[in-house]
Amino acid sequence: MARPLRFRHAPGRWTLDRVQRDILADLDGNLGATMSHPWYRHPDGYDARRFDMDNGDTALFAWTGDEAYWVGNTETPSALWRTDKIALEEAPGDVTEWVERELLAELHDQSPWLEPYDHLSWFFLPVFCSKDGRETTRQFFSEHAAGFPDATAEAALEYYESFLSTGVLDPYRELMAGKLGTSRSLDLVRMTAAMGEFNAAKLLHDAGYALEPEAEVTTGHSLDFRVEKRETVTLVEVTRPLPPSRRTANSPVTAVRDTAQTKTDGQLEKHAGGAVLFVDCSSFPDDDWHAVRGERPEVRHRPAVVFRVRPDGRVDGYTKGSAPLDLPF
Repeated sequence: MARPLRFRHAPGRWTLDRVQRDILADLDGNLGATMSHPWYRHPDGYDARRFDMDNGDTALFAWTGDEAYWVGNTETPSALWRTDKIALEEAPGDVTEWVERELLAELHDQSPWLEPYDHLSWFFLPVFCSKDGRETTRQFFSEHAAGFPDATAEAALEYYESFLSTGVLDPYRELMAGKLGTSRSLDLVRMTAAMGEFNAAKLLHDAGYALEPEAEVTTGHSLDFRVEKRETVTLVEVTRPLPPSRRTANSPVTAVRDTAQTKTDGQLEKHAGGAVLFVDCSSFPDDDWHAVRGERPEVRHRPAVVFRVRPDGRVDGYTKGSAPLDLPF
């Protein structure tokens, strides 16, 4: 499985002749490729070309006399194999801006249903335009409402657009977008679990907490979030049970308990306490959630927050133990 979209940084002298010899000839020989000028003006001080492969892959290359930047959802030309990979945000700002403008235009041309959601398109660009995951990640939003049951794609997109446009997760884009994965096969379990972290983040952000994803702890591993409010720091780990219709558990209450136990017997046990377990039941249809909400089952860890969000903004839940968080339930 390829990683989310990243740059390759290639120091050294580059010319158009070298680009034709080392980049175009390699791509054309292996895949069939056409080189053209980019759709948008390249950054000042750089020359640039766009490469369109016969199989639908795309690549962009910008260079000066001293260095070059390559990005693409295709095979890497052999001349760039030993170059360093860097995140989109780690390249010069004008290079990143140009590349993202090109790729967003292509994304919206191929998937026009994403065009109204500017920030979501930008945030998930590293996976929406990745080598292996560009079809499955888009399919997850368009056909599966990003994991929400009984919801339209538009409702789910609007929900996440409203949250992501706050910018609170922008500094962590590569990390958080990458949680969706970049697999050619659609893994609804993993993708839906990943969106559970976004649901927890929105719940915490709306409650006034500052967020730091993947917080390192003294045991040598990471928990999903470090959150802070009024100088009080809390660690949060998130899990998201599947509804009974998609697992062997015979009731929603059992599904919640079993999923929570997997987490408490793993990371939270190693952490030796002190973290709040968030159990996101947003995959549960109304009847399943009402059963959980009515019984308020224990989840084998305290403190814990069991909650469910809907894409119209409704949130419901309950706590077990003394959760040191100010939440709207």
